[in-house]
Amino acid sequence: MSTLETRQLIIDVPGRSDGRALELHVEPGQVWGVLGPNGAGKTTLLHTLAGLRAPRAGEIRLDGRLLAAFKRRQVAQRLGLVFQERQDGFPATVLETALIGRHPYLSPWRMEGGEDLRLARAALERLDVAHLADRLVSTLSGGERQRVAIATALTQAPRLWLADEPTNHLDLHHQSAVMALLAEQARAGRAVLMCLHDLNLAARWCDHLLLLYPNGEACWGPAARMLVTPALERLYGQRLATAEVDGAPVFVPVR
Repeated sequence: MSTLETRQLIIDVPGRSDGRALELHVEPGQVWGVLGPNGAGKTTLLHTLAGLRAPRAGEIRLDGRLLAAFKRRQVAQRLGLVFQERQDGFPATVLETALIGRHPYLSPWRMEGGEDLRLARAALERLDVAHLADRLVSTLSGGERQRVAIATALTQAPRLWLADEPTNHLDLHHQSAVMALLAEQARAGRAVLMCLHDLNLAARWCDHLLLLYPNGEACWGPAARMLVTPALERLYGQRLATAEVDGAPVFVPVR
């Protein structure tokens, strides 16, 4: 059974015709990358898949059931969403923020327990921000805040990760570490779907790709079938040269 399935799904992008309906089957163990230029609807798609935005048509199924049939707490126990940008609703430390990932599992008014604290601290350690546990999130750099957001999702332990530009604001070392973490989550039997601007990160780490074109066209499938230079040049409106490094294709813009 697919972790995430869409049937005749059309996302609601203002000012755009319906485009191609999406028929996706995201299975446990898979890492999906969503590629496309600015305005193609990548973030809209993620918010729609998370149930935060209504589709124009079609349906979304999570673990075989209609997404709309779940209560929000049940969705949060299965699905973790990492936003591209976030607002701080109230002052909170890094540790307090990571512990938000345990809230879907707590009954009303119940405080986090020792196991919740252990999971949060382990996630902060995994994302190299444990030393910031007592700092206010509002005092962190963009890259540190991004790693805290991913640590919060890791603390949540979802079966499905939806991540919008998870490497946003990160330096090269932490980009690689975050992508390795998401691949590790897939190897553990979870499913990952993420929007990426970096074509080479997608080529290196994703086993399936969804290409979203600005006019609503789309195509999807195994990465080896999607990483075709003519299709990618049309996607980005940019000529590309390609090579192979460490067994993965590398794409470079050509003047």
